[in-house]
Amino acid sequence: MKSILVTGGAGFIGSNFVRYMLSKYPDYAIVVLDVLTYAGNTANLEGLDETGQLTFVKGDICDQQVVDDIAKDVDAIVNFAAESHVDRSILNPDAFIETNFKGTHVLLEAARKHNHSRYLQVSTDEVYGHVPTGASKESDSFHPRSPYAASKASAELLALSYVTTYDLPVLITRGGNTIGPYQYPEKVVPVFVTNAMEDRSLPVYGDGNAVRGYMYVEDHCAGIDLVLHDGLIGEAYNIGTDIEINGLTLVDRVLSVLEKPESLRQFVTDRPGHDLRYSLDCTKIGALGWQPRFSFDEMMDLTVRWYQENEFWWRAIKEEDSYKSYYKKQYEERSAQ
Repeated sequence: MKSILVTGGAGFIGSNFVRYMLSKYPDYAIVVLDVLTYAGNTANLEGLDETGQLTFVKGDICDQQVVDDIAKDVDAIVNFAAESHVDRSILNPDAFIETNFKGTHVLLEAARKHNHSRYLQVSTDEVYGHVPTGASKESDSFHPRSPYAASKASAELLALSYVTTYDLPVLITRGGNTIGPYQYPEKVVPVFVTNAMEDRSLPVYGDGNAVRGYMYVEDHCAGIDLVLHDGLIGEAYNIGTDIEINGLTLVDRVLSVLEKPESLRQFVTDRPGHDLRYSLDCTKIGALGWQPRFSFDEMMDLTVRWYQENEFWWRAIKEEDSYKSYYKKQYEERSAQ
């Protein structure tokens, strides 16, 4: 693989993956295809075009012609492109079915047509659903409980069907909760961090006891890179940590790092069908040689520092009317309830 199409490469994990790959593989060429929805931002790729290794194309993965024009000149596809926020999928599931499922079909067809050496589908631990005890293994059944999770599970099943039906070299990664630079401030950590910096309330769902396994984005990118190069065709790999943190611990950690008062913590009406715990068994990717490098304190300190040093990035987003409208509906109205 010398030329890779990275779809959704202007988003959070996608842009960090592009940075990671260009740094590690100076002889690789990467084409980023991104439609630049609200969460896609060319600023996330700023400075990378100077390397000469990166080409950016604005376009939709559901557009067969656009995808085909790019796919004929690359060796592999890594698909990050997705509507990815559970809360938005509850408000508007249509966009999730269109992008996450139909878009995946277009990409798979392009990879098949042009005989790509790899197709990697980036998925999520949410396909497993609520995990009250233990940890999810790759062989566990799917129990998606939101339109977002269902669309990602469906895309996985479609991708894996292409292994058997068309002998397409498909790989799957299922990542846990990821934090770090360039994460759009709708997800919990950047909401907490940026709100605290503005002395605004930090909205905690329900009683704050929902648990997630947190992972730094650089660790996630390293795992995807390893699976892309060394994973077994037709296999799925969990990528996550055993750093399980609930909402209360998370909000208190953010307030402590930024030296803000506990009075900023605010409980709001819980998300419908909220999964109370995700947990991943990562033995399988560990056998390939992957281990997370960052502790919870390290990833939180790095993340908070990035948002402190890049206020121009997130303040511009939070000033947009679309963001204000979403935030009002998602958090302020729940607070009133």
